[in-house]
Amino acid sequence: MKKQALSRERRAQLDGGEAEATHLAEILAVDFARLLASIAPSLPAAAVANMRKAANSGITLRMQGAATLLRAHALGDPAQWIDHRSDTVRGWACYLIGSDPRLSLEHKLDALRALADDPHFGVREWAWLAVRPHIAADPLRVLAHVQPWTADASPNVRRFACEALRPRGVWAAHIALLKQAPQHAHALLEALCCDESRYVQDSVGNWLNDAGKSQPDWVRERCAAWQQRHADHPANTYIRKRAQRSL
Repeated sequence: MKKQALSRERRAQLDGGEAEATHLAEILAVDFARLLASIAPSLPAAAVANMRKAANSGITLRMQGAATLLRAHALGDPAQWIDHRSDTVRGWACYLIGSDPRLSLEHKLDALRALADDPHFGVREWAWLAVRPHIAADPLRVLAHVQPWTADASPNVRRFACEALRPRGVWAAHIALLKQAPQHAHALLEALCCDESRYVQDSVGNWLNDAGKSQPDWVRERCAAWQQRHADHPANTYIRKRAQRSL
């Protein structure tokens, strides 16, 4: 997606950490080097220059790069950034947590839970993307840990439990085990199959659509079973339609 032209005033707000992005084009348009210099003026010029050199890299690489630079210059405490006005900076907090070598995978997930419930849509995505490589490496461990999250009062947290474990992703590492054996996520999907939130419903439907690209028969069987049990439930009807849209 190309960067959208922004007014000089709007760009200054975003690059200065004074405002949140309102849509994806604005997220992609943020100048990370300028934002780093604005929110962390103690950073040496060489660090900001390194961020500037990475301007043409993919955004997930730049998110991780910003977190790496902050940590390297004693600015790596996520608590310092977790409540920042800028959604991009709060996203850097996600990556600081996700890349912290001192934390176990379970502790990373727990530390990201509040960010998974952030009011901003972008931060909620960074919360799982920041730890996705670790999830892909050990999905069963993550499944066990986030299963209780499917009962959380917040639809954002319930969605995280599903979205973080989607078998495929545009900006994320694929999860080989769940592409080939999606049945491992049976309990998680069952817990969310009639969720009242459209935000969660979309994630469940997309999860199954992902799985259907490698295991279409399993997805058909899962949806057929749900149709028998939840034929009149509008949430499940919506999920089943979304799940089978590519079959």
